[in-house]
Amino acid sequence: MDNNKGLQRTPMNQPPIIEINLLHANLCRAVADPRRILILYALGEKPRHVTALADFLHLPQPTVSRHLRVLRQQSLVTTKRGGTSVTYALADQRIIEALDLMRQVMNNALKQRSDLLLLEKDFQLIWRR
Repeated sequence: MDNNKGLQRTPMNQPPIIEINLLHANLCRAVADPRRILILYALGEKPRHVTALADFLHLPQPTVSRHLRVLRQQSLVTTKRGGTSVTYALADQRIIEALDLMRQVMNNALKQRSDLLLLEKDFQLIWRR
């Protein structure tokens, strides 16, 4: 199944600017807070109630509720009401894949920077001799 159906690119092989603006306004804002990323990972394991999430993440329940509201507004999580309780779940499991991919990119970039710093240090040691 092609998950990229309907996605268009400009002649320069870039997504249209309106799509980039929507991505930034919606998805980037939603994952801008590390606690929201933790919530997404926790929901990636299994759907949870807000109190279970708060306990699992060792965060105050009002904080978790506030972050869940943002994630729900951006359509990253869904809710299912059962009597007086609400269960939260990921709207699309691919958000975990996207987060994992961004973590890999970040780790590679940090490793490159670290390697460059080590090379620079070695270079300085050689020239001091």
